[in-house]
Amino acid sequence: MLSVIIIDDHPLVLNGFEFILKNTSTIKLRGSFNSAEDAFEFLATEAVDVVLMDINMPEMNGIDATEIIKKKYPDTQVIAISNHNEESIALRMLKAGAMGYLLKNVSTDELIEGIKAVVRGEQVLSKEMSFILNNKKDHIPSISQREREVLTLMAQGHTTAKIGEQMFISPLTVESHRRNLLQKFGVANTASLIHRATEMKFI
Repeated sequence: MLSVIIIDDHPLVLNGFEFILKNTSTIKLRGSFNSAEDAFEFLATEAVDVVLMDINMPEMNGIDATEIIKKKYPDTQVIAISNHNEESIALRMLKAGAMGYLLKNVSTDELIEGIKAVVRGEQVLSKEMSFILNNKKDHIPSISQREREVLTLMAQGHTTAKIGEQMFISPLTVESHRRNLLQKFGVANTASLIHRATEMKFI
């Protein structure tokens, strides 16, 4: 069962997502918070798999909050839940470390599948945001901490077997991370991946 918390300063939004998640057998809602600061207090003692994060909040915004969460709790994934479909906001959120960007009109099935997907290390975008971002040359992919480690070791010239040995994971898992990275960066081979990632200052 996946554990989730919600951070949003709109009571109606919180109530809506609470209703969805409390009626989902594969997900346990651990808490709902009106501010990032309140959520930080909870995360200091409790581990969760996924944070559903609003962006516009009165004190700390969701972008800054995401950066803090990813720095302190790299295994916790963040999905932005927003009314904004602006490219610049989505890119900033993904650059901060969010693995997903869904609009608040998201369907129940899309939300549940999105939560499961980011835990698997997959990026999740609503259809509208996917069209906007993936048709831009300056699209900034969101990668997990594990994928970043694999990318760094690949850039250093290590083989799949060596990377697996250093990271204590199987060669099959390394190859899975490599395929995800190729897809996220929109390239066909390792050389292009390293070149593109270097250009975008991921390594």
